[in-house]
Amino acid sequence: MSDAAQPTAAEVRAAAEAVKTALDRHLAAVERRSGEDDPAVYEAFNQLAAAAETYDELLYDRYDEVTPFEIPGTDESLPPYAGPEEPNALSVLIRRDYAVVEPQRLLAQAGRVEAAEYEGGAGVDASGTVHGALGILFGEFEPDEIASRHKEFGLEEGDSTLWVTAADEPAEPGEWLEAPFEQIDPQRVVCRFDVSAVFDDEDTADDADDDLEDELDLHGDEDEDLEPLDADR
Repeated sequence: MSDAAQPTAAEVRAAAEAVKTALDRHLAAVERRSGEDDPAVYEAFNQLAAAAETYDELLYDRYDEVTPFEIPGTDESLPPYAGPEEPNALSVLIRRDYAVVEPQRLLAQAGRVEAAEYEGGAGVDASGTVHGALGILFGEFEPDEIASRHKEFGLEEGDSTLWVTAADEPAEPGEWLEAPFEQIDPQRVVCRFDVSAVFDDEDTADDADDDLEDELDLHGDEDEDLEPLDADR
């Protein structure tokens, strides 16, 4: 950055004062909070995060220094919450990515589901293709069950995200079904939860080993035999 573009010392000092003010407001909101999800605390948190980010940027641009702390939960892609303080309705948007790493396992599981639905095997044919097998399994099992048993179905987890958005009133039946993921106002996102392998890159080697052990403990050996599926539901 050129000298002409650098912030002045006064601007950095003003940003520091803004952090102090936001910190006091956040503490006051916490002390007065009416419950676990008090919107005043949430708003004060966002203001503190924004003030701290501004100060950090100016400090770096002026003095090539950074702050020793990071406020968790902020996301530059989302603006501050501007939805209703007391939402009357909410929408939960979920995206989970998977890779098909064992097509034969996927086909075998879908074939077992399909065979159980047709007496004598009549009509068993959709499970012979990967896209057909995916349709059968995701039509038979709830998304949460797919997530918890993905290895049984020959899938590997990728990134996932969950957004909770606030609404003034519940949508009318069928109102958004044609385009369920359009017209999402980012200022009405109450909270979001992201899971990604990219976060693991920030861990130490020891932490990565611990995560691998936890993964094995949670999901078991990848090479274990297929468990019976409860297809007759």
